[in-house]
Amino acid sequence: MSWRDLGAGEVRTDHVGERHTLAGWVARRRDHGGLIFVDLRDETGISQLVVNPERSPEAAKQAHGIRNEYVLQAEGEVVVRAPEAANPNLPTGEVELQVDTLRVLATAPPLPFQLDEEGVDETLRLRYRWVNLRREKMQRNIRTRARAVSAIRREMEAAGFVDIETPIMGKPTPEGARDFLVPTRLQPGRFFALPQSPQIYKQLLVISGFERYYQIARCFRDEDLRADRLQELTQLDVEMAFPDQEFIFALMEQTMGSVWRDCLGVAIHGPFERMTWDEAQARYGSDKPDLRFGLEIEDATALTLGSEFGVFANAPAVRFLRVPQEFSRADLERLEGFAKEWGAKGLAYIVYDEEGEVRSPFAKFLSQEELDAFRSEPATTVLFAADEPAMVARVLGALRLHLGRELELIDREAWRFLWVTDFPLLVWDAEEKRWKAEHHPFTRPNDESLELLDSDPGAARAIAYDLVVNGIEIAGGSFRIHEAELQGQIFGLLDISPEEQRAKFGFLLDALAMGAPPHGGIASGIDRLSMALLDEPYIRDTVAFPKNQAGVDPMSGAPTKVSSGQLAELGIAVVAAKD
Repeated sequence: MSWRDLGAGEVRTDHVGERHTLAGWVARRRDHGGLIFVDLRDETGISQLVVNPERSPEAAKQAHGIRNEYVLQAEGEVVVRAPEAANPNLPTGEVELQVDTLRVLATAPPLPFQLDEEGVDETLRLRYRWVNLRREKMQRNIRTRARAVSAIRREMEAAGFVDIETPIMGKPTPEGARDFLVPTRLQPGRFFALPQSPQIYKQLLVISGFERYYQIARCFRDEDLRADRLQELTQLDVEMAFPDQEFIFALMEQTMGSVWRDCLGVAIHGPFERMTWDEAQARYGSDKPDLRFGLEIEDATALTLGSEFGVFANAPAVRFLRVPQEFSRADLERLEGFAKEWGAKGLAYIVYDEEGEVRSPFAKFLSQEELDAFRSEPATTVLFAADEPAMVARVLGALRLHLGRELELIDREAWRFLWVTDFPLLVWDAEEKRWKAEHHPFTRPNDESLELLDSDPGAARAIAYDLVVNGIEIAGGSFRIHEAELQGQIFGLLDISPEEQRAKFGFLLDALAMGAPPHGGIASGIDRLSMALLDEPYIRDTVAFPKNQAGVDPMSGAPTKVSSGQLAELGIAVVAAKD
């Protein structure tokens, strides 16, 4: 049986006078007192059906009972619409199908929400995901994502990388987030872990002699969800022996150029701009700065060391933003509240009104040199943060983005790519009072930092790099440690004892000791890349079947309880949570 011989969105004036069969979903039905018009939708687009009772009484009888999202098959003649009835917004808008035979293939009850309805609760959209996926935006998102992955595969294979799958069930290892654990019936009381990334496996593949590996890998991280984070994610994973940072950068620039061209028709050319982590923090207060607007952070620490304004004089770092807006007292109170949410103790300011006159509660304490340095254009507000450097960067970085959106400073048509390089190797966790890896425990320190590992590990820098576009991190990578001794030293700095190293990473340490070449690579989260590509604020809308923010699937009800028999077979007892 042939359900259709033409897509609904493929009907054109070239088909006028021909008989064709279409099939799809009812997007809209309109009854004009005899004539019934149906917008029929399939993956190619929309075509208008016209059911005329004088032409086909039986088709008209069928058409009277149909509703939105019924599935129909329609056969008839393609005709030209009357000029006044043409729809210039549709590729099929000059023609319509005069229906002779209409067949209802599937019915649908009243929908829980209409496809074009706004303000629908996300839980309801997730509960009826198959309906939500029919929306034009969701069709665009999922199809664009698929085209992006196709472009990525083409570039990887053209560069000689081999697609190799790695295990989904492996060994629990500390990589930053909690593991999802999988019990096994054959070894009761023992557990596999779902991979947070294929990190160790890809290193082992390169050590095995597969010098260029890639994979579109599924990864799992048991962590709290937010607008740009998933528990189940997909990433492009790339690793190579004898790594060349310039080659990796050029490969990713070529790949992103192909993705943007194939998906958006936009030309992206390398080389991309580069900036060290220290520079990004100082100028933008972020390791993923949005370069589509200015509003850079300026430093006044040296200038204010001897300031009579005690807040400045006693602060390890004093930095500020010049905002092209004269803020009112109410505006400033609101912005101070925002800054405090990010950890600031307060928000100092100098306002220059339309005549350039100063309004500030602390300007009288500033020297002429300070006032000259802060002098700005009329109708400008200078906002200051004074605290530890990391706190100042965090507060002003968040404030910069907030003001960029609020004041509409962002160029929404621009694509600004950036490599951020030379990340810290380690970061101090004040709560746990120990060092943690900035990227992951297998990241290689640069040569200049090797001698700092014993004396000043916080100053060590890594051969690590992130790719950012419009303030979204879309890829990150590093060179890896390929010497067993150095890897053991880094594990030690991370408070992993020799016994724990052997228990958790013994196989990796053994592999590193058996002829491991220098190696490194990069990974790109397909979900977050899709967010950037589509300018989509919610990562869940780049995935066909996501979980909600609680990690639950409202559609299927997963995760669910299992029977006591299954638990007993696995050697597991469930302990009820205490209230």
